[in-house]
Order: sequence, then structure tokens, then C-alpha cells
Amino acid sequence: MNKNQLIEALIAKHHQKREMCLISKADMTAIVDALGEIVHEQLAHDEEVALPGIGKLSVTQRAARIGRNPQTGEAITLPATKTPKFRATKSLKEVVSHG
Repeated sequence: MNKNQLIEALIAKHHQKREMCLISKADMTAIVDALGEIVHEQLAHDEEVALPGIGKLSVTQRAARIGRNPQTGEAITLPATKTPKFRATKSLKEVVSHG
């Protein structure tokens, strides 16, 4: 599902639940964009972001390690880095595993 499909699906779900309160595609696009900005800002400050019913995004520290150059086989040191981590909710895991 790409961004445009996500926006269309969100609009459809919103209209199913709140028939009298219509939301435009431009407004929903702004909401989706704002969500992305909020997640970026929070993770940049090492804060967790909970997405109810979906999971939790957080930042983890990866230790420095030894890697290999795939072309030459030469050992190289990979520096320690921060990386985003996603942890799915139990209900999401169940839906995915049982279809």
C-alpha cells in the first residue's frame, strides 16, 4: 500500500464511522504527513512512539562490530549506530500469523 492508497483507505474508514463528518483528501494528506513528522521528531530525540493497535517505534543502539567487504573479503570495522526498531502489538502479530 502506498501513501495515496493509505490516504484513500483512511478517508473511507473515517466516512464509514462518521458519515456526517466528511474529511477532504487534502486534510487527510496533511494528517498523514504530520504523523510522519511527529515520528521523525520523537525518534530523533530517542523517544518512543506508540501506535495504538499497531505497535511501538523506538530507537536502539547497535554496537560496533566487524564486517566483511563482499567484493574483497577484507575485514572492516562497522561503527556503533542508532537504528529504529518496531515492536508489533500482540493483536497485530496474531492477525498476521493467522490471516
